Amino acid sequence: MEQAAKAFGHKYMAEWNTAVSKAFGDMSDNDDELQKAAREVNASQLVPTNKDERDTFKRIQLTYNTLRFDDAKSFFLLCCMFPEDYDIPIEKLLKYSIGKGLLHYSDTLQEARARAHSLIAYLQASGLLLDGKKGCIKMHCEIRNVAMSFALSEEGHAFFIKAGCDLKDWPMDAHEGYSAISLMGNNLNKLPETLVCSELQILLLQNNDGISEIPETFFQSPNALRVFDLSYTGISVLPSSFNLLTNLQALHLDCCNRITDISVLGKLKKVEILSLRKFPHKDLPKEIGNLTSLRMLDVTGGHVHKIPSKVISRLYRLEELYMRCEFGDWGSKVEEAVGETNADFDEIIGLSHLNILKVYISDAACLPIDIGNFELNWIKFDICISRYFSSELMLSSNEQPSRTLTLDRTINGLSDWFINIVTEKAERLEYREGKGLNNILEEYEHGRLHGLKHLSLIGCHENLEGLIDATTWDPSKPVFESLEELHLLHLQCLKELCVGELPVGSLCKLKLLKVQTCRNLVNALLPPKLLQRLTNLETIFCVNMEHMKYLFGSEGLDLGTILLTKLREMRLCALFELISIWNGPAPRAVFGNLKVLAVCKCTKLKILFPFDVAQSLVQLEDLSIERCPNLARVIEASNSFDRYIFFPQLKKLAMINLSELTWFCTENGSMGIECPLLEYLYVDECPQFKNTASASVILNDQQHLNSLAKSHAIKSKDIFGYSYNTS
Repeated sequence: MEQAAKAFGHKYMAEWNTAVSKAFGDMSDNDDELQKAAREVNASQLVPTNKDERDTFKRIQLTYNTLRFDDAKSFFLLCCMFPEDYDIPIEKLLKYSIGKGLLHYSDTLQEARARAHSLIAYLQASGLLLDGKKGCIKMHCEIRNVAMSFALSEEGHAFFIKAGCDLKDWPMDAHEGYSAISLMGNNLNKLPETLVCSELQILLLQNNDGISEIPETFFQSPNALRVFDLSYTGISVLPSSFNLLTNLQALHLDCCNRITDISVLGKLKKVEILSLRKFPHKDLPKEIGNLTSLRMLDVTGGHVHKIPSKVISRLYRLEELYMRCEFGDWGSKVEEAVGETNADFDEIIGLSHLNILKVYISDAACLPIDIGNFELNWIKFDICISRYFSSELMLSSNEQPSRTLTLDRTINGLSDWFINIVTEKAERLEYREGKGLNNILEEYEHGRLHGLKHLSLIGCHENLEGLIDATTWDPSKPVFESLEELHLLHLQCLKELCVGELPVGSLCKLKLLKVQTCRNLVNALLPPKLLQRLTNLETIFCVNMEHMKYLFGSEGLDLGTILLTKLREMRLCALFELISIWNGPAPRAVFGNLKVLAVCKCTKLKILFPFDVAQSLVQLEDLSIERCPNLARVIEASNSFDRYIFFPQLKKLAMINLSELTWFCTENGSMGIECPLLEYLYVDECPQFKNTASASVILNDQQHLNSLAKSHAIKSKDIFGYSYNTS
């Protein structure tokens, strides 16, 4: 089965059919048995009629029936409740499955999450699920059709699914006998007066903006409903009959922007998962504190400004708290309410089961100085301590947090307990609009940042002229030895990345360097001593540097030195004073593994590479050069007797708006270039360029141009959410 699924490639039905046939032989031997099973399917409209479709049905059914785990089958059927070709968020599936009672043998939500990911991997290996966008999975439309027939035939557990079908009215056949109903993504305007489904466990109504109210009689008696999703609907009030949902485990009210009162939720004693993303009101109802079974609370992106004291502390079973919302003044006095205070941070400290925390704190003074004997086990966290908080930060990511800390101040001054629990374990550290930062090595030492993988500095940092000052550092102690990504954005005072020489082993795992809009950085971005430490650097993005003249420094560098052996991608944009990539002779084999090079708006650049460096570009696959008005040649003329320069892997070449470009190499075209794998050549607004490309090369292909535009759009938008307009 595994061999057949792999051959299917998670993608094409015909190939999968062939693969299963090879693994299991002719299906005709089992035809009677399978036909009998098919006849038992109640959803006759989903059972295929022609032979090819029947064969596909049989093979999917066989794969489903041979799944070894019942929870894998249940998880698979949950996926068909989403619309066709839908990117299904894994976290949403997790919440539904926990609410339904799957994964009940997991002691914690984290264990359940790990099990969910294992099930997904198992279903993908079986060819039943596909990869979707980040954090999502997808289901092939033919597999979904078969899954829906299975779900509809489950005796006592049938699913009614009309998701994304443009329905305007509640279906008349959504009645008694179903355990799950999915009407998400339609145009429903009105719910029936009564929900006639006493055994219903899952009701998914999200993305029906026209639903403005739930009739008071919609729920008439205590029922079996365990999962209810009303996200992205126009409801304004939860009816009092909500208190009849005595078995409800998971409730989603995300982005219900018109909702006015949710106090009735306080009566739902069994709710374990409550999602109120983008909650529109300033006050978090005190009744939330009655939900003593709650294990996950999500108020991400909400407009909450007031949280009554003793609400969070009563949620003693809480394992995951997502509160990156506007509330950040922990322990502050409530305006216009004498004697009332907001929840203080001690309430979070007291949650003994909490292991995932995502929270905003307006000032480090909100943190307790000491936490006494409390033992905290925040295995994942995303904590922002900043005076400046934006919606961009609130909703920066939908995925599970790693160990992330965002600061507008230095680590010096944070309490010892916080350094032990948070900074020492942080994998991602981001400084935004900070003050008092003079040398990042001081932060490294005080915060014990030995495990840090991602470091970002954004904004002011008015005293930071040298990012790393190693002049007084112990040369036997490497620094940032685990760092994989370094992002520097809008550091207007920064003049150089490194002062002094870093100890051997420093920055040895750095893979990505991104520098954008650091206008006082004038000389080489990466001087020789720093270059020699970056043994694993794979990607360089350098954007909008007004005064920088060189990318790499070569002063005192032995030309036989082996450098940048892992460099795969380099993108340079809007480097208006860039004269040359190197500020002197470059090691010949320096770009031996470079695959992608994009250069745009480097207005003073006249030649991209000297001849001997160009000879090392044996792995280059994609080269694009745009809007460099002084570029006369891509490769500098050579005095050697070579008649050709060879690019054995080059597949895509684009040269756009290069008004001075005449020849690719040499002034008179006497030296040719050989690109045996070249597939696409795009030349536009290069009035003097002499094109000598082979007729077999596709010239000015629109798809090639579109891929360039898409790539540039993606790459110019950096990880912080800022983008630089290169037009």
